[in-house]
Amino acid sequence: MRIGELARATGTKAETIRYYEREGILPAADRTDSNYRDYSDAHLAALTFVRRARKLGFSMSQVRELLALSDHDEKPCEDVDELVHQQLREVERKIADLNLLRTELGSGPINRIHSAMRM
Repeated sequence: MRIGELARATGTKAETIRYYEREGILPAADRTDSNYRDYSDAHLAALTFVRRARKLGFSMSQVRELLALSDHDEKPCEDVDELVHQQLREVERKIADLNLLRTELGSGPINRIHSAMRM
């Protein structure tokens, strides 16, 4: 499949796909006789994984590490578990921060202004 098809299938800009390829996040695509990139289902799966991991808040460094771990069967699952648990702790920290912000906004001047406007 050509880059445009891969881009549409994953919701990724073509330039981002080229960047991921240059950076080694995606393996280099084969080339057609007319020198177009020719992406495989493996590229589609890898890019889908990268997009999902990024949406879940994993950094590009963590995504690289997860991809490297998935490429090596001899790597223990504990390494993947640790990365996922690190991310989970970060998400929990962000949730706590957001809850604190909600509490602060709920009792702050903005809330009092909204209450006064409803009267």
